[in-house]
Amino acid sequence: MSLMQQIIARAQANKQRIVLPESLEERTLTAADRSLADGLADIILIGNPDEIKALGQKLGLTHLDKATIIDPATSEKTEEYAQLLFELRKAKGMTIEKARQQVMDPLYFGCLIIKSGDADGQISGALSTTGDTLRPALQIIKCAPGITCVSGAMLMITDKPEYGDNGVLVIGDVAVTPMPDANQLAQIAVCTAQTAKSVAGIDPKVAMLSFSTKGSAKHEVVDKVVEATRMAKEMAPDLAIDGELQADAALVASVGEKKCPGSPIAGHANVLVVPCLEVGNIGYKLVQRLGGADAIGPILQGIARPVNDLSRGCSVDDIYKMVAITACQAMDAK
Repeated sequence: MSLMQQIIARAQANKQRIVLPESLEERTLTAADRSLADGLADIILIGNPDEIKALGQKLGLTHLDKATIIDPATSEKTEEYAQLLFELRKAKGMTIEKARQQVMDPLYFGCLIIKSGDADGQISGALSTTGDTLRPALQIIKCAPGITCVSGAMLMITDKPEYGDNGVLVIGDVAVTPMPDANQLAQIAVCTAQTAKSVAGIDPKVAMLSFSTKGSAKHEVVDKVVEATRMAKEMAPDLAIDGELQADAALVASVGEKKCPGSPIAGHANVLVVPCLEVGNIGYKLVQRLGGADAIGPILQGIARPVNDLSRGCSVDDIYKMVAITACQAMDAK
């Protein structure tokens, strides 16, 4: 069974309530129908029921009757959610009138459903920007305890079983924070390890990557990685983590033994934490394109309940996979 098949099976075994607020987007609605057909999750669609059903009929979808469809314009919960948004944001200048207007935005409405405990996760981005996806999540659901930095991890599935966890690696941050400081980098390490555990089901072994291994080079950017490693160990004392390590020392046992003898991580890492977003984004795309790896994500992490972002060029299959991944994150968040 492949890793993605394992993720799907876990989602099917413990169905979570996943909100898809972009319900009139054809790929999203088709992925919702497929998710319902396969028992992947309990799907909540935001929008006008007649419009959603009409589009479903046009697309030949046959399982949307299993979805919960909520229209902010008519829902009995809308005023309750508007009051909740007002209370959460009044210190930032929110008025009840503004809250009643904003709650009509499906992305905000979906996050309010989650905040109220009526759903477990949300996925958007087929129509919306990353900023539009993250803004309501951070304003309403907020970050997980002890976390102030949202980041994005990528599952890399390779045909090289000698690397990572039988060819599976998790890399962060590849999506959100351009230039993390040491504290943020430590948070990214802890969150990426948690993603590896909750989504990929692997026991995380975290390498904090740099162009130096254990002092082989001197530079302030190396110092940041060293400090981040120390802070991550304080944040998560039981986490298997080491750094700073060069990529080959992290992944190749013979190189790890030579460059970093005695390290429990060198040569055995399955979670790679890069020093900045530039490195992460370039690195995973090189591995994907030149190395033929399957890249799944980005998976947003650090939010108290999972809210995931899609590429606007995503496929139905991408959305379907993200439903399964979000469900696994939701189980872990509980």
